[in-house]
Amino acid sequence: MLTPTIRLMVRLVLRRKLQDDKAIPSSGTDNYNLVDALESHISEVDKNQLVLYAQMANLVQLILPSFELDLKEITHTFSKFACNAHTICDPELRSLGTGLYPVLSIINHSCVPNAVLIFEGRTAYVRALQPISKNEEVSISYIETAATTMKRQGDLKHYYFTCTCPRCVKDSEEDALLEGYRCNDQKCDGFLLPNAVDNSEVGSMYKTIEELERKLYHPLSITLLHTRETLLKIYMELQDWQTALMLLEYTEDALMSLTRAADILRITHGTKSEFMKELLGKLEEVRAEASFRLSAGDEQ
Repeated sequence: MLTPTIRLMVRLVLRRKLQDDKAIPSSGTDNYNLVDALESHISEVDKNQLVLYAQMANLVQLILPSFELDLKEITHTFSKFACNAHTICDPELRSLGTGLYPVLSIINHSCVPNAVLIFEGRTAYVRALQPISKNEEVSISYIETAATTMKRQGDLKHYYFTCTCPRCVKDSEEDALLEGYRCNDQKCDGFLLPNAVDNSEVGSMYKTIEELERKLYHPLSITLLHTRETLLKIYMELQDWQTALMLLEYTEDALMSLTRAADILRITHGTKSEFMKELLGKLEEVRAEASFRLSAGDEQ
């Protein structure tokens, strides 16, 4: 089955051909020149990603053998998709596919947007979140805004810019609130920064959360795994190696899951890419952890 991105490219090539042949009409908001004008950031694309785009361009040529395609142009267009395409969602925000709306792609990002992009079927709408004055720039958010500045900036990296909206440039108390802890004094509405809190107390609280989540979630739930990862880091900072080791009792399930994923990716990605080298390295780390846990159990 073709991926949404490949299907989008094939549709784009076909639509361009039909418009060039005057088989279907073009307009000021529906013509390939708008796609040409989009920024690809091709010079900033990672080498491995660039190779993947080239492979995808060859696949498009195989799908459309009767077309004389400029594979370099197709490669650049895939790069444009990465930072300009939109995920089309239903009213419940479930992904339905990928679409390219060149006119909407010129709308800039802000972490405090005054508008929002929504979809009704394949039609995209930009709706104001507040009154917008004449000559005021319309902005939308490209990412989830309920996050710290560091997290938002990280999420924006694949758009190849650093956000300088008011929320990002000022030293906001909001970040501290988003990642801080509640004060022990119940009458106080302030907060404590993570590095100002006793890790042993935090570990005790997270352990309670982990025990409750074990009753609620599947053993391989990502929510449960994130909690355990946080607990493991806390116990390692406390140098409580025995308790940290007990958390690794779940390593065998993780090892089986990671091994299955690696076996599939060996076929689809080979073993020479940096991604696969990193994945296989992580797999060896997990195997070493499992082996250490088993040997420690035998000694006891």
